[in-house]
Amino acid sequence: MARFSKTNTRRIGAGMLVAAGAAAVAIGAAPTASAAPSEGLQLCPALPGQMVTKATCEAKSGPTGLALAVTSGGGKATSMADNYSGPAAIALGNGAVVTMNGVKPGLAIGIAGADSTVTVDGKKGPVCTGKFAFSGDFQTLKGCYASNGQVIPLG
Repeated sequence: MARFSKTNTRRIGAGMLVAAGAAAVAIGAAPTASAAPSEGLQLCPALPGQMVTKATCEAKSGPTGLALAVTSGGGKATSMADNYSGPAAIALGNGAVVTMNGVKPGLAIGIAGADSTVTVDGKKGPVCTGKFAFSGDFQTLKGCYASNGQVIPLG
């Protein structure tokens, strides 16, 4: 198994942050250029040092983080990032709640459907509950999947 040097690990992390930032900017611009349905769609992309708050989403980034929160159809999403992290919270449907905290270098995603929750604290593994929930967390190298109340830990 190949091992990465500290310098290469930092370069990979920086590249991931740049890619996440580009995705956040692209998603932020997408509603004006997209043909996808956007009923109740709210986007909260936060670049380093920014905070974006709307009715159903909130994203806050420290000086070295990128945060993204997306909601539609009655969901609530919160994403907080710092220390070279890039969490993305996506809540789709009534009762969907996603709370993401980026505290270590790495990307993380949490997606919850109606009546489901995802919680990522960046220290322990993600927690998924409800009808449909998924999370993958590169901060902890763990994930979870929930379907109709059955939870499957990943990693």
